Amino acid sequence: MFLKNTHLFSILTIALFSVLLSCKANDQKTNPPNVLMISIDDLNDWIGILGVHPDAKTPNIDRLASEGILFTNAHCQAPICGPSRASIMSGLRPSTTGIYGQIKDQHLRNGSSVMESVRFLPQYFQEHGYKTIGVGKIFHNHAPEGVFEVSGGRVGGFGPLPEKRMKWNKTGTSTDWGPYPDQDSLMHDFSYAQWTEKQLQEKHDRPFFMAVGFIRPHVPWYAPKEWFDLYPADQVTLPSYWPNDFDDLPEIAKRIAFKGMMPTTDWAIESGEWKNIVQAYLACVSFVDHQVGVVLDALEKSNYKNNTIVLLWSDHGYELGEKGSFGKQTLWSESTRVPLIFKLPGTKQNKKIDQAVELLDIYPTLLDLTGLEENLTNEGKSLVPLFEQRGDPSAVAITTYGKNNHSLVNSQYRYILYEDGAEELYDLTSDPGERNNLSQSIELDAVKKSMQNHLPKINLDWKEGSSHNINEYFIETSKQKL
Repeated sequence: MFLKNTHLFSILTIALFSVLLSCKANDQKTNPPNVLMISIDDLNDWIGILGVHPDAKTPNIDRLASEGILFTNAHCQAPICGPSRASIMSGLRPSTTGIYGQIKDQHLRNGSSVMESVRFLPQYFQEHGYKTIGVGKIFHNHAPEGVFEVSGGRVGGFGPLPEKRMKWNKTGTSTDWGPYPDQDSLMHDFSYAQWTEKQLQEKHDRPFFMAVGFIRPHVPWYAPKEWFDLYPADQVTLPSYWPNDFDDLPEIAKRIAFKGMMPTTDWAIESGEWKNIVQAYLACVSFVDHQVGVVLDALEKSNYKNNTIVLLWSDHGYELGEKGSFGKQTLWSESTRVPLIFKLPGTKQNKKIDQAVELLDIYPTLLDLTGLEENLTNEGKSLVPLFEQRGDPSAVAITTYGKNNHSLVNSQYRYILYEDGAEELYDLTSDPGERNNLSQSIELDAVKKSMQNHLPKINLDWKEGSSHNINEYFIETSKQKL
């Protein structure tokens, strides 16, 4: 009798779940959810809820994560703005498009049959009945012409800028740091948040895909003094640095890591500027977190709060002296790991998922969440099944920098394979800082072979319009001495 009742209960449960899914699907057709996408430039994993840097103060991003789904092991497709954003918006890997370097929005479709026919993420929503709205840095500049029906554009450059640089004046970078200007309202990100707030106050006759792209903490690390005051320089916690960290690295890794226009960690220590740099970066992070809060509060006060999916991501990480320099464009964790948060309408999930995932997964996940038909060209996969199921510890996230330079991460290892065959391998459970290169260990050959099974099968040449190839980059940066 008990078994019969149990069987009947199981049947009824499955039937009820099927009805709920059917109701959800029908509701998405009659009342599709809106999408609010928040992107942040050069934000690494220094957000409070991830617990990586003990000083980081990001109450608004933390609030979003506590109400949503936080991916703690998310990685970018490329450790540099242009190719990373091109990958997110196209749903294709850099190795598939040949976009490995910086590229202007108007050049995205040039010289590539793959990119000529791609439907960018906002376009796909527009073609399926959505109103597309955007402001700030979404693609590398703002957006290709026509991608957004309503565009707030982007204020040029990474300003505002003082008449004279404060600390650093090397060519080839906007890097500098210090409190400037004297009020938030003069910052470009302030205007992007205000513009988005007004859009959320308006009446929209269709479901919307709304994107706001914030600039900070991209260099220069300028923000009003109040944000610097959150982090007294003499109390700032510095990240770990090993002066001999490169001793077990292949030459190509050292060449990629060298950034001739950027400060080195040794210089920052000798000059006494390292704490000031970390202070400035954290100040910019807290400043942009506040702008995120403005947008989230505006949504909460709007008529759309119960029917809007919120997504927050950063295009890549950033090194703050851990690997001998400051910047991005490497294949280690500091450059590849990023915040990734989804919040579903009408729920407060407060969930963390530790499986390795990619920013490439954003496109198909949003289509899945909104009930839109799958875009068969997407190379990522929907993350929706992970929202309610256990993750796969063997899942791999891939970051690419230049043709045939790939970094692969799962729950335990990072494996890097360079174009010349050189390798790196790190056990992240015992060596989260990626200091001990185990690639020569015969006992771990099986790990490397397993990782190699996930390498991209397509590796196109550098695409026309992409700013440089790796070898040209080495030559240019080596000319610039500190």
